Amino acid sequence: MKNLLLFLARFQGLLVFGVLEVISLYLFVTSSSYQRAAFFNSANAYAGVVLARRTEVLDYFHLGALNQQLLAENARLRQQLYPPDTSRRQADSLAVPPAPGDTLRRPRYVRPAQRPDTLLLAQQRLAARDPNYPLVPARVINNTLRSVDNYFTLNVGLADGVRPGLGVLAAAGVVGRIKTATDHYATATSLLHSKTSVSAKIKRDNTFGSVHWPGDDPTQALLDDIPRQNKLVVGDTVVTSGYNAIFPEGVFIGTVASFVKEPDKNFWTVHLRLGADFSNLTYVYVVTNRTRPARDTVEARALPPAGKEGRR
Repeated sequence: MKNLLLFLARFQGLLVFGVLEVISLYLFVTSSSYQRAAFFNSANAYAGVVLARRTEVLDYFHLGALNQQLLAENARLRQQLYPPDTSRRQADSLAVPPAPGDTLRRPRYVRPAQRPDTLLLAQQRLAARDPNYPLVPARVINNTLRSVDNYFTLNVGLADGVRPGLGVLAAAGVVGRIKTATDHYATATSLLHSKTSVSAKIKRDNTFGSVHWPGDDPTQALLDDIPRQNKLVVGDTVVTSGYNAIFPEGVFIGTVASFVKEPDKNFWTVHLRLGADFSNLTYVYVVTNRTRPARDTVEARALPPAGKEGRR
């Protein structure tokens, strides 16, 4: 204790200077919205570089596990892309009959027209070159699970076409939404976030609701706004509704694990088992809805002007 007091007495000037510097920096950053935004953007950029380097080192020592994970995922996706029923498959070549009057020539074979590349994400086949929903592949370089408000960081940013507000999908389901982005990195609010809500529907009967995380189990979420008169079945598939223009319609979110009737509510309390494994989130896709600005403009024009709603 004596040595500690001697140390503080010896370097008290330097310690006071450091404390005053921290206080002045805090006051400088919080004094205006521009300085606050510039500080956090710079901090995100530097943090993104550090996290990317850390991920590169960790990936080097886990290449075997990552390869096994990718092989298993590719095998599962191929099984879904190529069902056992071969009657619906298209042949590699199509027969072209001879020209009229040419009875001596045999039919020739040509390759069918090249189709756009597609990805089967969360039980929904999405075109990688779809002009309405182009996909940006990304690597998760940081991820949190134990907080009430969880985030993850991606190695893509503004230079890749990623901007705040875009949805993020994994091979197994919806995982989050972009919150902030710098030139080469982006931070997303996870589905495991107290303020994240996804417009959803039950695939069997198209009953609409919203999915949010209650803040405890990272494998489960709640499906709200399902009326008590609706019939529910354990195992019902819940997908995105397409109402919020962030995710395409029909993207998998989870399955109904349980449901109960609360005595003082007119809606079911529905627990979902999420499709995405947030404890092993590695590769994701940022989905862009290019029709969203036009849709937002139309919906904004349909709303009454501010201050006039109460007089209607």
